[in-house]
Amino acid sequence: MCSTGAVSIVHEDDVEWVNTQRGTVFENRRRKLAAAAGGERIGCSLTEVPPGKTAWPFHAHLGNEEAIYVLEGRGTLRLGEAQRTLKAGDYVAFLAHEDAAHQVINTSDAPLRYLALSTMNPTDVVVYPDSGKRGIFAGGAPGLASRTFTAFVPDEAGVEYWEGEPTGEAEARREAEIEEQVDDQLEAMKKRLDLD
Repeated sequence: MCSTGAVSIVHEDDVEWVNTQRGTVFENRRRKLAAAAGGERIGCSLTEVPPGKTAWPFHAHLGNEEAIYVLEGRGTLRLGEAQRTLKAGDYVAFLAHEDAAHQVINTSDAPLRYLALSTMNPTDVVVYPDSGKRGIFAGGAPGLASRTFTAFVPDEAGVEYWEGEPTGEAEARREAEIEEQVDDQLEAMKKRLDLD
C-alpha cells in the first residue's frame, strides 16, 4: 500500500480474500479494496461468485446506494420479478429505495467477478423481500462487525409509535382503580358498622 496522507493506493493482490458461504446457495469471496485503502464514504469490493451460486440474499438498501461493474464472466441480475443477463462491461446502479431490490446470481459455468460499490452511510435499513424481514443498522462504521446497533426483524413485527411509552393514561387508570377500591372498602366498612 502507498499512502500520501489524503491518497492511498492498494493493489488487489495485497488485500486478502474474505470468504462467505451459507448452505448450498450463497457463496462469494471479496477483497475489500476501499477498506484496505482507508476509504470512508465510498465502499468498493472485488467480488467473485462461483458457478451456480449467489453472493447475497435478494435485498434493497434504504440508506445506501449500491452499484456493480462486471469485470469478467456472465450471470443473471434479479430485479424484482424481472431477470436480466449480466456480462463483462455492464454497470448497474441500485438507488437507495425499496423498489431497487436485487440479487446477482452466477448462472454460468465460470467465476463471475465484479466490483461492488456503495455509499457508506452508517445508518441503513435493508429490506429482504424473500424472507420478509428488515435489517436495521446504525452507529460505527459500515460493516456488521463495527456497528453499534444491528437488528433483524420480521416485516410484521411492529408496534404503534406510542406503545410502552409513559403517556399518563396507564397511571390515570391505575389511580382510578385505586380510588374505586378505596371507595368499595369504605362502603364495606360502613355496612359492617351499621350491622354491629
